[in-house]
Amino acid sequence: MARSVAVLSDVHGVLPALDAALAAPAVAAADLVVVTGDHTWGPDPVGVLDRLVGLGDRAVLVRGNADRELLQMAWGEDVGLSGDPVSVWGAAQLTPAHLRLIEAMPEQVTLDVDGFGPVRFCHATPRDDAEVVLVDTRDARWRTVLRDLPDDVGTVVLGHTHMPFVRLVGGRTVVNSGSVGLPYGRSGAHWAVLADGAVTLGRTPLDPEELVAAVVATSRMPDVEAWAEENLRRPAPYAEAVATFGPRDGRGRESLRRRRADRRADRKEQLRMRDLPVPDPPPEQLQLRAHLEYVLDARRLTYRHEDRHREAVGGGIVSCGWGTTIERGPG
Repeated sequence: MARSVAVLSDVHGVLPALDAALAAPAVAAADLVVVTGDHTWGPDPVGVLDRLVGLGDRAVLVRGNADRELLQMAWGEDVGLSGDPVSVWGAAQLTPAHLRLIEAMPEQVTLDVDGFGPVRFCHATPRDDAEVVLVDTRDARWRTVLRDLPDDVGTVVLGHTHMPFVRLVGGRTVVNSGSVGLPYGRSGAHWAVLADGAVTLGRTPLDPEELVAAVVATSRMPDVEAWAEENLRRPAPYAEAVATFGPRDGRGRESLRRRRADRRADRKEQLRMRDLPVPDPPPEQLQLRAHLEYVLDARRLTYRHEDRHREAVGGGIVSCGWGTTIERGPG
């Protein structure tokens, strides 16, 4: 079981941002570094893959949709991206060793993390590496997306949409660590850490001028200057990103059949949660409760038999006549 896990996602070939995130003290101190996909599609896909491999057994690499698509293109498959120069160039950069690396990457992994239990790490959702769900995606949709997970998985960590958030879905915690290389809404290399049962969303600030200069100086990608200016100097505003991704989470355009299916799944999950046994409190909690009730009953009995007005010493209670008590606040 890992005591702490740092989560990086969506590096997209931006090696200087990856180096900055890995150097963050909280990330460097973590037992494991899980990178939840889309390492490639960007100015230095090979450099990013090599840096991640260099982390050795400390790194767990999950494959994202961009990695899968470049792999398929390198194999000669048509994935509909022949008109995207970044994809075409990126697929051509991958050596046989890199192709084997990407092919061997799992689409998702489950790891035991101290304070969390089993945690599922994936790129977009546990059922699809390109599915879109956002922090404000309706609850029924989220429940449908997560309904096939084992009951003991209480935390799901993902990426894909480049916007960090933490939210609850049907008793589960969902974490999006944001993007290292192409963040939306706020610049910097974004990351998350799971430790001691708590989730920390972090960000390593990056100077846009220095980031663009470093990428342009080290990348051989055609038109890298224009790409860096468009994608790195000014990240897409949060509202613009939500407006772009929002329709892809099904809002406002699902069929009636899909909406009904979501409602049925939501109702089934609610019934399942209702029928789960409620565990008894631990013995020490029961003992403490009994002790407090005994103390309170004893104090009430003492003051109930006093018919004069006086303030109880240290009790925080004032007797106001026979059988009447008023509790006083502290101080």
